[in-house]
Amino acid sequence: MLVRPRPPADLLGADGLVTLTPFRPAHDLAEWLRATFIDEDGPLANEDHSHLEDAFLGCLWCANGRSSKGNVVVGQAERQALQGNAWTKARQEQQLVEWFGRVPDFILTFHADYAEQADDAAFCALIEHELYHCGQERDPYGAPKFRKDGSPALCIRGHDVEEFVGVVRRYGAGSAAGQTQALVEAANAGPTIAAADIAGCCGTCGRGIGP
Repeated sequence: MLVRPRPPADLLGADGLVTLTPFRPAHDLAEWLRATFIDEDGPLANEDHSHLEDAFLGCLWCANGRSSKGNVVVGQAERQALQGNAWTKARQEQQLVEWFGRVPDFILTFHADYAEQADDAAFCALIEHELYHCGQERDPYGAPKFRKDGSPALCIRGHDVEEFVGVVRRYGAGSAAGQTQALVEAANAGPTIAAADIAGCCGTCGRGIGP
């Protein structure tokens, strides 16, 4: 059974406190999410993430909270690209190598306090949300793009749905932007992963998850 990783205890409850090391590499989390969601024999394997099979993912726990556009941020996916002059890039690369051994294709950061208190389903949903941001480029016809060496052309992927609840309420999902209708249909169809499967994968008591 795969045991759900937990953030270090000394990062919990540290939001707002002065600390020189609010970020901590989470190597066990990177291994767990790969074994759980990406590997084809994983207990919650998702073929939507198959392009990440050979990608190098670096994970971080973060003690500091943040918000964006009025919403609390608990997770973030980044496509790593070194920026700045030669020294700035070298400094960034050194930090990443010290954390992960080499520069990751993507960096996934998770708020430690949220991760600790989230139930299994919420935690798994957060992890997969960030994995969905770790996308593969598409050609003008929507087909996956590959590089000359045959590897997937990786990129940061936006959300499938870009719409306001008020628009859906007033005009219906069919008139809404993007993949709103598909999201509503998926929601009405119900989850494809049972709560028991999530609890078994995470190896916790499954509090907050019904029988």
